[in-house]
Amino acid sequence: MLSVAFGIGVLLALAGSTAAKGCNASQELVSKLVQRMEHPAKGSETPNPSILLALNLVRDTGNYTKQLLQKIKEEAVKRAQEDMTSGKVALYVLSLLSSCQDPRHVRAFGKTIDLVQILQQKTDEEVAKLITDGIPITTLYSVSLDALALCLARAGGYRVASVVLAKQVLRLGDQLLVDTRAMAALAMTCTYRQTDLQDVRELLWRALHNVTNGFLDEQEKNDGMIGNIYSMGLALQALESTQEFYAPRKWNSAQACDVVFKHDYNQSMAIAQVLPALVGKTYLDVADLNCTTGMSPNLEPSLSPELGTVAVHRDITVNYTITNMLQGRYFEHNISVNVPAGSVLLKVLETAQKEKPDIFSFQTKPTSWGPMVVSIHGLAADPNRRTYWQFLSGGVPLQEGVGTYKPRNGEHIQANFTTYGIKGETTMEGIKTYL
Repeated sequence: MLSVAFGIGVLLALAGSTAAKGCNASQELVSKLVQRMEHPAKGSETPNPSILLALNLVRDTGNYTKQLLQKIKEEAVKRAQEDMTSGKVALYVLSLLSSCQDPRHVRAFGKTIDLVQILQQKTDEEVAKLITDGIPITTLYSVSLDALALCLARAGGYRVASVVLAKQVLRLGDQLLVDTRAMAALAMTCTYRQTDLQDVRELLWRALHNVTNGFLDEQEKNDGMIGNIYSMGLALQALESTQEFYAPRKWNSAQACDVVFKHDYNQSMAIAQVLPALVGKTYLDVADLNCTTGMSPNLEPSLSPELGTVAVHRDITVNYTITNMLQGRYFEHNISVNVPAGSVLLKVLETAQKEKPDIFSFQTKPTSWGPMVVSIHGLAADPNRRTYWQFLSGGVPLQEGVGTYKPRNGEHIQANFTTYGIKGETTMEGIKTYL
């Protein structure tokens, strides 16, 4: 049965049946999302390679795109070797490839580095730990990014990483969150198309068949939603580029796109992941960009009322609880604070800290998904112990971070010190932010 299915997959691949159709989003919507994505990023000192990648895939050539490229180069030269995880380096490689730049020769401050070599070294370390301990140094999401970037850069090492990923996907199945499975699918698809080793192709075909059909099952069950609204961008990219692995089954892309169209995206990183799918592109298209011609004309900007001043007419009350029943001296503290209507959760934490600094003190660190809370009441998250601060409302984990989520009047927000495993590795307040 496998050999028959594998044969069908090869024939479909040779027939060129993998062209992405996209969601056929209007230029007005794409332009609005580009503006929303860029606005907060322009004020950040740390460049976000995912934003540059998205801008290049939608063929935007504005001044910010050029400025961001230069910042990416400078940041890579300063930090790639010592301070960046493998997943972060992979995103830098992808963003440079999408800019028609050679990641093997990144120059800034009079110095040149080979970013692909750095990525290869870090990926080898991730894979070695996966093979010996069953878990990577960071996450499977990060390893998936590594394999994808190395494959698109035509570097060595991506086959081994993809084989290990395929085995993990087949072993763990839907225990892995959608983000991880989608990124793994993009990486494995790239490898599948590059390798001629039949045993490797058969393994990758089985893993991709499982992932893509799992996505289709979930979409049918949840009226178009795959995972949550913030995993839809990568899920759409994966399904658009892997038709041969779920054929002859059909994908109701219109239903999935409708879910995306109905959501009012405001978070820069979420927009960066969904934008390519809206114009019929995926991260795999980085390898096919035409670098001999200029980019298309700039997208026409559209006015976004949300970027202006928002009038605040009233305050709301938010109940806030911090709980540690995991390690050290246990504690649980509660407070009710008043904040302006429309405030993000970070404002609630700041107000609680101002009112009772000895109890509700906290620390954050900047990430590509916005500020991440890394310590509350002196208790810090520890990636080595896989502990983190999880935020919930009514016992349900939030899908947005503290810099994006806007509490309602009377809402009860809980910050719970907990551990993550497979299920926690790509949550907004979890491991995705450790890239």
